[in-house]
Amino acid sequence: MADKIRPKMDRANRAKQFMPFDALKGFQEALAEQERILVPKKELSEERQVELDGKLHQIHKMDVITAEFFRDGEYVQVTGEVSRIDEACRILKIAGIGIPFDDLSDLQGGIFKI
Repeated sequence: MADKIRPKMDRANRAKQFMPFDALKGFQEALAEQERILVPKKELSEERQVELDGKLHQIHKMDVITAEFFRDGEYVQVTGEVSRIDEACRILKIAGIGIPFDDLSDLQGGIFKI
């Protein structure tokens, strides 16, 4: 009879038995995506574009700013340290996020004189 006794299961594997089961993997994420409200990209006036261009020229590496930009059907804000300003590729990199100049809608921070 002793040969039919199974060895005890370790705690980690035993706990896995009681974890919740997600039969529809990704379903919650898909629902959240459908609930997201998509907006069209705003067309900035020439005056606003000139203002943003002036602000872009005031930015230096390591400045802390807040940028509002259009990405994937919504406007997003990111605040952080500027790590790169690439005028040739027209990209501003803040907190590890590359933002094309054409997608910017607002720049804020204590460094701006406008």
